[in-house]
This record gives sequence, structure tokens and C-alpha cells, in this order.
Amino acid sequence: MKSANLILLAAIVTLAGCRTDAQTYDTNGDFVQTFAGSGFSGYVDGVGVNTMFYMAYNPSFMVADSQNNLFVWDSGNYKIRKIAPDGTVTTFAGGGNQSNGVGTNANLHTYTVGTGNPNLGITFTSMTIDQNNTILMLGADPYIYKITSGAALTTLTNLTSTSYNGSSGSCIDSSGNIYFSTGNQIYRYATNEVLSVFAGSGNSGYADGNGIFTAFKSPAALTVDEANNIYVWDSGNDLIRRIDQNQNVTTFAGKYQNNSSIDGVGTNAAFSSISQMCVDGSGNLYLSCGDCIREISAATNVVTLAGSFTQTGYTNGAGNLARFNGADGVCISGGAIYVADASNERIRYITNNPQPQVVSGANLGIGTYAGVTITGAVGRTYQIQSSPDLSTWTTEATVLLPSSPYLWIDQNPIAGNKFYQAILLP
Repeated sequence: MKSANLILLAAIVTLAGCRTDAQTYDTNGDFVQTFAGSGFSGYVDGVGVNTMFYMAYNPSFMVADSQNNLFVWDSGNYKIRKIAPDGTVTTFAGGGNQSNGVGTNANLHTYTVGTGNPNLGITFTSMTIDQNNTILMLGADPYIYKITSGAALTTLTNLTSTSYNGSSGSCIDSSGNIYFSTGNQIYRYATNEVLSVFAGSGNSGYADGNGIFTAFKSPAALTVDEANNIYVWDSGNDLIRRIDQNQNVTTFAGKYQNNSSIDGVGTNAAFSSISQMCVDGSGNLYLSCGDCIREISAATNVVTLAGSFTQTGYTNGAGNLARFNGADGVCISGGAIYVADASNERIRYITNNPQPQVVSGANLGIGTYAGVTITGAVGRTYQIQSSPDLSTWTTEATVLLPSSPYLWIDQNPIAGNKFYQAILLP
């Protein structure tokens, strides 16, 4: 029997020139467009690009409610802006002079409680939303602020009983429990109003384990999946850690104190900066990383959706060609990924047009056996096809790639030529 011939095509791999960064772009046709904002700093409500934000002043974040409305912390204007699905931008809260006010009567510029300097603006550092569309925000002072769907601003609880020194991350699970990072610990404020340490000893370090018998170093952004696993950007260790509801802490992805950007699988990937994280219904994480948006699959495969590790700017288009400048916030709404591109003063969105991708080049190989070796994305689905004449193709197998490289052997070889190709499915 002759060795089977082979068609070779390949997935895109880009090596960035600074440091040891390596970038692998997703192949599902991701495309970046502008949803709102003109690119000029200011304050103008309106529709789409005929609006202005001032997000570059401080970190800006965003969340989405159950009706696919976006809520953006417009940090330079000290306002929460609401963006409807049709791109209409309005002011949801802020701009008034009432400490616990409603909507535009609420004051988000000065401390609303306590004895702080009334001229000192609040620095909100995290934003999350619950299943009842109640927005919660944490910042430099020791309070959790609550803004209901009716835009009424109140203080939910005082955090002075903790070692609170400002929170860099927060999230809410499906039961309404609130989690926030501060110091070197993750706290939980339960629905019964009990505040407790969920994970972390308080000592700066790195140790997986259970509950308080673990260590973090400056944990920051948080998010939660549908199984109520909490994901933590452990910024001082350059790791993404996961905490289950039994308070077991494990390392999910990243290289320990590597401070670089590398796409890959699990602990072979690396991160240097994450501002906000979110999770979709399939357990995929999306990360705003300053100048790019990255995705981690449930199988821990890390790829870049859009943007560059090494180049900033403002460019719409296909993921590898798009450019951001200060991608601070990220959330999912209506099947699209929205990004608060702070230094560009715009809200961008990423959609995709999934198409089968022919695997080629160095990512597909053949030996003396009848079959193929696929070097690809772990956790993605590949279809292996064969042809006797390069014209008519027959599906031989559909494989959820369990490892990379992966060897597939044809159990039905034939005498003569048999050609193979692999297709990366959406």
C-alpha cells in the first residue's frame, strides 16, 4: 500500500517581537467594530458614534443586564452611562448632588458616606451586576454601593470590619452572594449579610489549597461561571486562580510570576495585565488585557480574540488587525463581546462569523501510517476528511481535540492514494 498523500494548510500563529510574547489568534472570524463613542473626550449622550465619554481618566468598567443594556462606569465624568441595544447612550446615574439619590440626582463624584473629604472623588475600581439587574460598585472607601434597576443609589454594607484597602475585583454568584478581592484575600458577603473570608490567609504569596490555607499576591479582577466557580486574577503572581464552592483554590492558567503574554494551554500560557474578566454560558473566560482581548476555553486553551500584545491604536476589522488602546472593561451581551476601550474613548464590540477553517501547514502532518497528526486548539472540534482524487471528500471522523499534537489513524485504509485534510469546526 502506498503512503497516503496529504493536503497541508495551517492555523495562524503570530510571534510578537517584545519580550517572549507569543500570540495565537482565534480562527472563528472575529471582527471588531465601534458601537458608541466619537473618540473625543467629553460628555454627550446620543446614539452610537455621536456621543462622548471620558473613560481614560480612571479605570472604566462595564456590565450588561438581562435586557442586553450595557452600563459603563464613565470614570472621568463620574457617571454611569447606559447603552441600549440600538446604541442609544443615556446617563443612568450620577451628576447630581444627593448622597443617596436616584438617577441623575445621585452624586458619584464625592464620598457619599462617612467622614471623608467631600471634595475627594470616589475611585471605583470594580463593577458587577446581579440577576435582578442591581449594579454593585466598590472602590477606595470601605463600602459596597448598590444601584438598583430604578437607578436609586444606596450603600449596601460597611466593610470596615475587614482588612479592606480598596477592592480591585468583584462578582456575584447565582444565589446573590457577593465576592470581592482586597489585600491578599477574597471575601464573601452572603445574602444573609454575613461577611467572611472565602479564600486566602492574608499573607502575600502563592499557595493552592483550601480556604484560608492558601495564599494570593494582590488579587484583582474576579468573575464567576454558571457553576459558581470564582476566577481570580492573582496579579502579583501573574496567574488566574479558580475557587470552587468548597473553597478549593487551584491554578487555572498562567506562568508563575512570568510577566509576559503567551497564548497556549493552561500553565503554558502567560499573562501580564488583566483589567476585567467575564464568562459565557459555556465556561469560556474573556479577558481585557490593555491592548487586546483574550479568551480561555473551559479546557484552558488561551487564544487572542482581537488586538495585539505589542501594538496600540484604533483600528476596526478582523481580530488580528484590530487595535485597542486601554481595553479596560469587557462583558458579554446579546452574543457579542463588548469592550470599554478607555484611551480611545469608545465602546467597541467583537462579533464573529464562524466558518470551518482548513487546518494546514505545520499544524498537520503525516507519517508512514494512514492518518494525520493535528497540532491545534485543545477543546476545539476538528473534522477529518479523506479523498481518493482531491475532488470528492468524505468525512472519516469528528474529533474533540483532547491533546496537541494529536495522532489520528485511519482504521479503513485502502490500496493506492488516499488524501486527507482536517477542518477546524466553529
